[in-house]
Amino acid sequence: MLHVKGLTKNYGEPRPRTIFSGVELALDAGDYLAIMGESGSGKSTLLNLVAGLDRADSGSITLDGRELTTLDDDALTLLRRAHMGFVFQAFHVLPYLDVAANVALPLALLGVNSDAAGARVPAMLAAVGLAERAASRPSELSGGELQRVAIARALVHSPRLVLADEPTGNLDAESAAQVLRLLRDQIKVNGAAGILVTHSSVAAATADRVLMLSSDGLREK
Repeated sequence: MLHVKGLTKNYGEPRPRTIFSGVELALDAGDYLAIMGESGSGKSTLLNLVAGLDRADSGSITLDGRELTTLDDDALTLLRRAHMGFVFQAFHVLPYLDVAANVALPLALLGVNSDAAGARVPAMLAAVGLAERAASRPSELSGGELQRVAIARALVHSPRLVLADEPTGNLDAESAAQVLRLLRDQIKVNGAAGILVTHSSVAAATADRVLMLSSDGLREK
């Protein structure tokens, strides 16, 4: 479903530095992968390349047969909106919207009608244990609850690929464990593929497999 071949990324001018090269990766629906690496190894950069938020210097990224590196910015935006879900360390929950409205945002951007959205949002909130918090404001929620809102929002439109960048970095150990378990379970239930970028070996252990990123690419941990 996702194929990455020979991916290389350089930074800096006039003498660019190679962040990584020769990255190879393949994921099928239901796969859940963790990527680890030293600080500065390019973990978040790799996630941004896969998401089409940054451009590689060479290599290819194919999602469901579509080559992302050949798409223009508008096409990439539409592809992300329809086929990807994102969970970040910062929750990115809009403070002026209630929980249900935050979760419904991807559906609104896709033009899903209100009847369909009205069925999907409560179901997704129930799946993450927030059914009774639909009308709450973000300021009334704990960090763990906010990250569960972010997971519900990332999955409500049934994306093919879920990308999570240090999703438990702002949480205590107990909340982090709950969020990681929930993220894994919901990726599996929804038949998506997932990539978790983390510096935490505890978080990485929740994935099906763990790869280490270095300047020479990805290898099994």
